[in-house]
Amino acid sequence: MSEPVMTPRSYASAGPGDYFALLKPRVMSLVIFTAFVGMVLAPGALHPVLAAVSLLAIAVGAGASGALNMWWDADIDAVMARTAGRPVPSGRVPRAEAAAFGLFLSGLSVALLALAANYLAAGLLAFTIFFYVVIYSMWLKRSTPQNIVIGGAAGALPPVVGWAAASGTAPLEAWVLFAIIFLWTPPHFWALALYKRGDYERAGVPMMPVVKGEASTRKQIFGYAVILAAAGAAPFFLGIAGWLYLGVSIALGAGFLWWSFKVLRAPEGDYGSAKKLFGFSLLYLFGLFAALLVEKLAGLHV
Repeated sequence: MSEPVMTPRSYASAGPGDYFALLKPRVMSLVIFTAFVGMVLAPGALHPVLAAVSLLAIAVGAGASGALNMWWDADIDAVMARTAGRPVPSGRVPRAEAAAFGLFLSGLSVALLALAANYLAAGLLAFTIFFYVVIYSMWLKRSTPQNIVIGGAAGALPPVVGWAAASGTAPLEAWVLFAIIFLWTPPHFWALALYKRGDYERAGVPMMPVVKGEASTRKQIFGYAVILAAAGAAPFFLGIAGWLYLGVSIALGAGFLWWSFKVLRAPEGDYGSAKKLFGFSLLYLFGLFAALLVEKLAGLHV
């Protein structure tokens, strides 16, 4: 956890783009989208301005989590090719500044959501940040191959936060959206871990392929894909989605199962299907939530 020796000049080179990169904008975009879908699906409605401010607060909270994660993981990020170019391990932003930035944004996001929406949503956002930074980053990530399974709860909470912001409640329907993302997370990240296994080995991160081997990881990916395909249809049967969503969920679930089966049957050392599954998994999650959004906004399902 010691900070690399950097010259003042290297730190002075940091610009707005480096601090924006601390927020993990690609992850933030997924958080914003799923939280927005939760807000739209919830009964009742916030004033448009308050809804926009609430969504901004959720986005800032996600960014705060990313900054604090980069502060804590700077040592392992530095030895992984995928993450070595991040602002902290590359020396463009000091670790202390990344920590201060993340803590400031955490407090700001929770306070802003409490003022714009309600205390339930703010409490859920605070718990999400805490879970991602303390439970996942500081504890699970370096201690168990189940890190992504349990830690995935943090990434699955945004639609529940969005639902709570709009309605002041967090009913079963919101937690079904949580469950879909929660079940999606392990096969999504394990597909990446299969073809980035060397990175995790060098960093000492006990990802599933490193600890249990490729064969076990491939079986677990397929097992999760089967459960996910079934869970993906749950919004229809709970009455929060219509026939369009059901058709999309079946089609995308079949695709997820197909690529997971290809991963299962691929010989050890062949990661082509894992790369395809990782890419398709992003399309899968976006497609499901986009279908929910289209149905609701187009009046196809009330």
